Amino acid sequence: MPVGLILAAALLGQADDGARAAPTPPGAAPAKCSPAAPDANSTQIVICAPKPQGYRIDPDVLAARRAKKEALAGRPKPPENYKDHSCAVVGSAPCMDAPMISLLGAVATAAEMGQRLARGEEIGSMFVTDPQATEYQLYQQAKKLRQEKEAEAAAVKAKEAAQRKASAGAP
Repeated sequence: MPVGLILAAALLGQADDGARAAPTPPGAAPAKCSPAAPDANSTQIVICAPKPQGYRIDPDVLAARRAKKEALAGRPKPPENYKDHSCAVVGSAPCMDAPMISLLGAVATAAEMGQRLARGEEIGSMFVTDPQATEYQLYQQAKKLRQEKEAEAAAVKAKEAAQRKASAGAP
């Protein structure tokens, strides 16, 4: 039975109606891309895709990444284990040097939150303990600096062109 399947597949594979296109030489691109399905018996692979216009990372993004890397350069690495082992409970004795929550500070924070919410302001900045610029903020800064440099260069160029025009028009 398996031999019959192999022979049938071989005979079907050899059946060719002569409609196969002439093969293109290696290294030569086809003249045009056809939306028709390629010949199943062909040994060539044809890839039709638009030519990319070039992929370039935005220079502002690169500047933001560089700024972030430089900002983190001098800082110590954060600890990997955040567990506090300074006070261990032994038996039924409580830990005496455990940090106490300042109720006065908690009330003041809640009051400040209420005031900000009443004014329609954000309260997220109240909980930032280590303020650092985000990568997006660094990107915005880099973009602003680049735009300022470009505007300054354009102003200098316009000033020079005006001076040249004035000197050319003067007798």
